[in-house]
Amino acid sequence: MKTWMLFLAVVLAPLSASAEVTIKLGTLAPEGSPWHNHLRQLGEKWTEMSGGEVKVKIYPGGVAGNEADMVRKLRINQLHAALLTGTGIRDIDPSVQALQVPMMLKDDAEVDYVTQKLAPKLEKILDDKGFVVIHWGDAGWVTFFTQKPAKTPDEMKEQKVFAWAGDDGAVEAWRIAGFKPVIISATDITMSLQSGMIQAVDTTPLAALSFQWHRHAKYMTDVKWAPLVGALFVSKKTWEKIPADLRPKMLQYAREAERKLAGETRKLAADAISTMKKDGLTVVSITPAENAKWQAAAEKAYAYIREKVVPAEMFDLVKKTREEYAAQKK
Repeated sequence: MKTWMLFLAVVLAPLSASAEVTIKLGTLAPEGSPWHNHLRQLGEKWTEMSGGEVKVKIYPGGVAGNEADMVRKLRINQLHAALLTGTGIRDIDPSVQALQVPMMLKDDAEVDYVTQKLAPKLEKILDDKGFVVIHWGDAGWVTFFTQKPAKTPDEMKEQKVFAWAGDDGAVEAWRIAGFKPVIISATDITMSLQSGMIQAVDTTPLAALSFQWHRHAKYMTDVKWAPLVGALFVSKKTWEKIPADLRPKMLQYAREAERKLAGETRKLAADAISTMKKDGLTVVSITPAENAKWQAAAEKAYAYIREKVVPAEMFDLVKKTREEYAAQKK
């Protein structure tokens, strides 16, 4: 009898241990940033909801590499989840980048409307590639942090601007628009600003503050260049290891938490600008006429972006949905 009990203990122990799912999650968001705090709280809640069956191990601040590195690690199961921008998601499918076309969307309400309308289609695209979207999100509006003031595109064109390593299409779009892109990894931005390899970075105020880039690029052009859209997703293989009855509850909590974060993020963006101004940042205001010049510079690259950077169908769908929102607003 004792021998039989010992046999059962040996056989059943591995089965019991396999019930626990540890999700390794990578992100560029630095430790202590709003996004990292969101992920940490999400992981704790998932563990609580699952009675300890689901645990989330976070690799913040680029510890798991840049976004392209994270996508590669997702493919070989070294990571199971990631919080990525549309630029990083491009390496899975370029469709999401259509939400980040420069000067296409104009304000938060427009971004929310278009994203919500297109989310089911984008989620299906990513699901077909083997990834489950946990929630969408945006990190605010991308603008320019520069080492010399840049009220107009012509003044911006005098400075070398950061371009994502591995995003060849976007690099060419920068060039078509007349800018001077320098290709580096996102994890090397600080060092590149310090050395003069780049003189400008297109990013959000919250990211600039979180990474302290504003200390090396002390001017911020007050133009809404593009929303920084992103998503938290888990590989389908890992997601399906979680008990089926838990998944809807986990997904619901994540989406509710993200909506709360989105509201906080938009307020924090304004707070970030105030904090950076106290630290020496100068906000470069622009007139409507100058804004129109930025619009014209962006539109120079639209034909190329539609053909080479994002699928033409998705580019057209974003534009159509934006126009639908404008018509409803009127």
